[in-house]
Amino acid sequence: MKISGISAIVTGGASGMGAATARHLAALGAKVALLDVNAASCEAVAKEIGGAAFACDITDAASTEAALQGAKARHGVARLVVNCAGIAPAAKIVGKNGPHDLALFRKVIEVNLIGTFNIMRLSAAEMMQLDPMDEGERGVIVNTASIAGFEGQIGQAAYASSKGGIVGLTLPAAREFAASGIRVMTIAPGLIETPLFAGLPPAAVEALTATTLFPKRLGKAQEFAHLVQTIAENIMLNGSTIRLDGAVHLGVK
Repeated sequence: MKISGISAIVTGGASGMGAATARHLAALGAKVALLDVNAASCEAVAKEIGGAAFACDITDAASTEAALQGAKARHGVARLVVNCAGIAPAAKIVGKNGPHDLALFRKVIEVNLIGTFNIMRLSAAEMMQLDPMDEGERGVIVNTASIAGFEGQIGQAAYASSKGGIVGLTLPAAREFAASGIRVMTIAPGLIETPLFAGLPPAAVEALTATTLFPKRLGKAQEFAHLVQTIAENIMLNGSTIRLDGAVHLGVK
């Protein structure tokens, strides 16, 4: 898929990997709509890149439908959808204060997994109505998992479950959408440099990256964005999860 001129949607576009992806796609000539619960930051990024911003709770059907319809009215139906929205609270299944809060577990699953599915189901339905491009391709959906979905640490039960669910969703969705020329891929990032790491001392960052084989550093949000570009442009990438992690494997904790 050629990115220049297409309509693209990025959830979680107000910060981190979502914002980096939105900026990268806009620089490549895409018409980008950003969806995020943080309306002010979303608007700021959209203004910077000449895109459109829509306040959206991806766990809510009505909110998501309204945001996607707004993006469609502004740029047309998206051929590229990138799901970056997510949360990552940490809690043990049984901690010093007792069992894991069930509402918190449910919220993580709802935002990370159900929210991703919600965007997928609605955007794919619209993509199916588009005219096919080269080789019958109509669109691409890129989801964000995590290496925690494969080797979650202590305290990541909810997060790892949600991201593992996204990995498991990838192939069945790709198989279902194949007849319509829609590809589905997932990126599982490792330790990515985001605002979360900004205040950490060098020793703490070094400890986090000690088991990374190469390169010995945190990943960059721009590297995530570049992989999104590669997935969009390479039609043979479909139905798989790519680890973006420098070959790091998470320890027990």
